[in-house]
Amino acid sequence: MQLRIGEWLRKYVDRTLEPIDTTTMSYPPPIAKTIGFELVEIGQASATLKMRTDPAIHGNPMGTVHGGVLCDIADAAIGTAHATMLEATESFSSIDLRINFFRPLWKDEIRATAKAVQMGKTVSFYSCDITRSDGKLVAVVTSSVMTLRGENAKGR
Repeated sequence: MQLRIGEWLRKYVDRTLEPIDTTTMSYPPPIAKTIGFELVEIGQASATLKMRTDPAIHGNPMGTVHGGVLCDIADAAIGTAHATMLEATESFSSIDLRINFFRPLWKDEIRATAKAVQMGKTVSFYSCDITRSDGKLVAVVTSSVMTLRGENAKGR
């Protein structure tokens, strides 16, 4: 049965997907396996991903976690949050992404929690807080996301 993306994601997080449950979105995305994040919470226009960081895998030349890894997990959290608002025939694309770093990160478990700041019919704006296991803020990411419909959504 074809489900709305948000409904499918809810069942995914709750581990209640049936073999007949399908959606148009491919989840988890391949990048989740590559860098090692997973979806742990889902809500209306919100999502939280977590991952274990390790400079031996995710490191930059300075020995801390590379900022691009933080961009990846935040972009995925924002995209997942936005996907909860889509119809089965809709898709989306990020328009921009901005990150502000507040402290370095080494080996830790982080959470990227994304939520809508402003929902529009076509363009929406999101914020994502990335926190360490001690609750301290590592970075804040903001992004504008465009909802694609009709011909623009096909093949995505």
